[in-house]
Amino acid sequence: MVGILGWRVAWVLACLAWACAGAARGQIGGSDGEAVQISTKESGQRAKPTALAGPVQTKADVPRLLQSVVVLATPDALTPEESPRSTETLEVGRYPLVYRSLFDLLRDDSSVDLEQRGGGGVQDDLSIWGSSYEQTLVLVNGWRMNDAETSHFNLDLVVPMQMVGSVNVLHGAGSTLWGADAESGVVEFLTAKPPPGPLLQLQEEGGSYGQDDQAAIASWGAKRWSEVIGGARNFSDGFMYDRGYRSEEASAETRGETVLGDSDILLGGSDRSFGANQFYGAYPSWERTKEWFAGINQQVNPQTEVTLDYRRHSDLFVLFVNDPSFYKNQYDDYSWEGIVRRSDALPWKGAAIYSGVDVETDQIASTNLGDHGRNREGSYVDFELKGRSWGTVTGGVREDLFSGGINETVPSAAASFWLWKRLKLRGSMERGFRLPTYVDLYYSSPGTYGNPNLQPESVWNEDGGVDLYLSSRFTLSGTVFHSNQTDAIDYVRANASDPWQAENLNGVRFTGTDIEANWQPVTGEEIHLGVTTIAGAQQALHGLQSEYVFNYPVQNAIAEWIRRYRSGWMLRQRLRVVNRVDRGVSPIWDVSAAYERGRVQPYLLMTNLSNTGYQEIIGVQMQGRSIMGGFQVTLGR
Repeated sequence: MVGILGWRVAWVLACLAWACAGAARGQIGGSDGEAVQISTKESGQRAKPTALAGPVQTKADVPRLLQSVVVLATPDALTPEESPRSTETLEVGRYPLVYRSLFDLLRDDSSVDLEQRGGGGVQDDLSIWGSSYEQTLVLVNGWRMNDAETSHFNLDLVVPMQMVGSVNVLHGAGSTLWGADAESGVVEFLTAKPPPGPLLQLQEEGGSYGQDDQAAIASWGAKRWSEVIGGARNFSDGFMYDRGYRSEEASAETRGETVLGDSDILLGGSDRSFGANQFYGAYPSWERTKEWFAGINQQVNPQTEVTLDYRRHSDLFVLFVNDPSFYKNQYDDYSWEGIVRRSDALPWKGAAIYSGVDVETDQIASTNLGDHGRNREGSYVDFELKGRSWGTVTGGVREDLFSGGINETVPSAAASFWLWKRLKLRGSMERGFRLPTYVDLYYSSPGTYGNPNLQPESVWNEDGGVDLYLSSRFTLSGTVFHSNQTDAIDYVRANASDPWQAENLNGVRFTGTDIEANWQPVTGEEIHLGVTTIAGAQQALHGLQSEYVFNYPVQNAIAEWIRRYRSGWMLRQRLRVVNRVDRGVSPIWDVSAAYERGRVQPYLLMTNLSNTGYQEIIGVQMQGRSIMGGFQVTLGR
């Protein structure tokens, strides 16, 4: 281990020395915005949305409805047409007024199962292709958001929806590039670069269950730097006893061009308090979480980027809201991460080598879990060969070393091939892994117990698919996937009277299909259809009840219609039909409308108009019909 660590340190020092030498020679990618963008793409650095709350537009040989850059599946920035993996890009800025939240937007991807307990970004669990909520990695601009205490807090984002430009989703394991937790996929929220000049946006809305929300975004964009400051507040009395919440987040992002290259600095924090009735069993509980985040992405030269970030998260939990002294837990966890990524072109046309080294440490201090800490250091190398006419081939391997002697090696391979100019075949195979969270290991309460003997879990994912681009107005894709998990971590029990106990399960396998179609019948009208089906090997439970792993939708279908009118009005309807294991079918119908012209833009959001009673987490009742109305005021360009 000492030898491996030594060569990794030497690699980092060599990269930095080479970068500094390149900067001294003046080999920084371009002096204007266009040159920097070109050098960023060619060097494999991360492409960012180029307008606040607006879509990314890139050129592609094959016409499609949305031509966005995807940077999750490979180190290089690829369009979906170039990518050999199954991905989805959701553009926040295309329809900023007709989605309730970022998590509501994620429901447009039928591969994603968003398991909510409440509103306002409170306790949203995320899974992809039948995984458990702990097996998906969440990123913001490449910074890890996964919580060391429990993955229930992975979506405690410090960035308000109004600052996000797009959401990229990778279906299938991404651990070769991103490390631990990316077993079933990766979801990345990319903030948007503001437009030139000053801009101020104010938002106010209210409605059912005492809902009262506000948001404000102020920005200034210049040629070589920009600043965005934003904040949002969501408040509700709750649709039932002990389910009210108050959710707040604020952040500031600075972008600039230094003598070294592009810089991106993000500072943020969030504060969420909420009634947690039914969240962890039949208890009228209460909880409050806070988060502090600081991160920087610094381009050192056209080939090298350095990332640093710090995240602190606190959690105060009370089992009985009317008797806090009966059972109370206080948690504070801390995470630090540093990454160096590098790209090097090879002599062959379209070929490149991407490599990186990263280190991470996390600690927790808890009245229930005790005080613990662990370190991780990893490295990866990835090869990519991209042909303009025939397709893309990628392959890589990653090695991670953890304190305690745990060693994980993660390979991956993927390829795409154009049968003809509008039909692409693709396939991939990759391994993912995850260490137990501190709650998995050490938690103890009247209803749930951790297990200090848990082993790390791992998974092999394979998928194959076809993408059909019939015209610039119609695209169709289909994927068949399979997941084989080893030592999957779940909470199980023999019957409803027993507490949940964390255990490792073997023989957990999922097989499914994923079909998606996008169609523009006429200019201004869009139709999106998606359906994901999953079958799992429940014999791995050996007659026990599962709390999370076997909570997946057997079928998850989405039909969405959006129409923009010349008068300035826009209408949106979405019907979701979810059939979960052993719980039947739940249809949820949402309708939204907005007027998009002028400086004052009103909108109306109606969710679950079908008033369906359903549970996304076992035992946690979801909200019924809700009607919200509001307006956005824009000052500036």
